[in-house]
Amino acid sequence: MDFITIDFETANSNRNSPCEIGLTFVREDRIVETKSWLIKPQNGWFDYYNILVHGIKPEEVADKPEFDILWTEIKPLVEDQFLIAHNAGFDMSVLRKTLETYDIVFPTLQYACSYIFSKRIWPNLPAYDLKTLCRINNIHLNHHRAGDDSKATAELVLKAFDRAGITSLIDFEEVLKIKPGQLFAGGYRAASSKRMATKRILPG
Repeated sequence: MDFITIDFETANSNRNSPCEIGLTFVREDRIVETKSWLIKPQNGWFDYYNILVHGIKPEEVADKPEFDILWTEIKPLVEDQFLIAHNAGFDMSVLRKTLETYDIVFPTLQYACSYIFSKRIWPNLPAYDLKTLCRINNIHLNHHRAGDDSKATAELVLKAFDRAGITSLIDFEEVLKIKPGQLFAGGYRAASSKRMATKRILPG
């Protein structure tokens, strides 16, 4: 199964302030590449709390391109692909709000949230944040840098899909009872899910 994991770090609490994006590419159930880019936010404002979280400082992005310049490189990578983020509600809203800020037409793609579907594959865990899931699954995580988070998410998703027997987007929808979200020119459609039986997806 092919997919791309995506992660953003932001300069402040505004969703249109990305300062880093990471993409990890999975082809035929194998991680083939991770790419990341530092981004100069349009307004240049960094919140102290955000710096504490990801460690990216204003001077590190001062000479980096803004998102609209980077988008010419990134769009061909994600167009018509299946993207997965851990807490997609955040990452996909960063993408949408930033595209809107620069008056850029949305790409066409599908997306899903590994935070959400992990609950169906590993039920009854104490927490489903990326750090906890990586610890439980013995995945190395250098947290809160976009490239590292996207790579760890890809490793987590591969383990999740293997555990649930998911080898295609059709399997994803049928096994997890989740319909992926969509972005398209002119708008987006959020992911939707059906109620599942309370029994575990898998034994053990």
